[in-house]
Amino acid sequence: MSLLVVGSMAFDSIKSPFGEVERVVGGSATYFSLAASYLTPVRLVSVVGKDFPKGTLDMLSARGIDLQGLKVAEGITFQWKGYYEYDLNVAHTVKTDLNVFENFAPVLPASYRESRYVFLGNIDPKLQLDILAQVREPKIVALDTMNFWIGKSPQLLREVIRSVDIVVVNEAEIRELTGEFNLVKAARKMMRMGPGRVVIKRGEYGVLYLSGGEIFAAPAYPLETIFDPTGAGDSFAGGFMGYLASRDGAALTEMDYRLATIYGSAIASFTVEAFSTERLQGLSREEIDSRLAAFRSLTEFRV
Repeated sequence: MSLLVVGSMAFDSIKSPFGEVERVVGGSATYFSLAASYLTPVRLVSVVGKDFPKGTLDMLSARGIDLQGLKVAEGITFQWKGYYEYDLNVAHTVKTDLNVFENFAPVLPASYRESRYVFLGNIDPKLQLDILAQVREPKIVALDTMNFWIGKSPQLLREVIRSVDIVVVNEAEIRELTGEFNLVKAARKMMRMGPGRVVIKRGEYGVLYLSGGEIFAAPAYPLETIFDPTGAGDSFAGGFMGYLASRDGAALTEMDYRLATIYGSAIASFTVEAFSTERLQGLSREEIDSRLAAFRSLTEFRV
């Protein structure tokens, strides 16, 4: 049940209506790996600079995350600075410095090439294609992207989309990719491009999952304490793919995909309760199970 993730590791500087932090650990692969690690072993592929804290790498290793695919390069780690207003669904970018990530050219360790589950984080579509060429016979490949790549490399991105099983995007991204405003129509149009399943992240409005004949909507968990939505989408993807990988060997059913959506939503709900990865680092299985039970109670009804 090997789960491979390729994505960014970064320093984030974030301001929200509830506080401000400078140079805290972030990045799509960081959030994804931590979230998934509560459900399955993770293999991480990324690059950081010499300035990245050893303590964070030790923490990731302690969570059972395999770092053979992580390159520590000469130079400075990727940095992002942004802010949120009271609409926490919208991140406003102030500054992006790619630094060592600019020349990221991932080469998978030999053991990683047999990974059964693969998640391609929101990196250059060319790199996503390179990774796909290196894995041998994955059972499930999922893809994330962002509006930057939709605008810069649309043809390459469509080539990747044709090659994956699941696309995980937010509302704005799928509307831009398909030209459809209605989310159900947009998902159906995307599935005609190749993937059999589409997961649409809707921030505080939850998640919409669609496959050939299925539609499943999961709410966002109503929280009293929210500090920072950064990484919530990546944490959702980690929980979603982590659950599917934990079921390796079983014949996955539509109920498994629904459960994966709830696992992703539950774990992501912890991410926003603190800045950076602070909340994700110390979760217990009891907390996760309790949040899952709360989701069940939140959505259960009888006629």
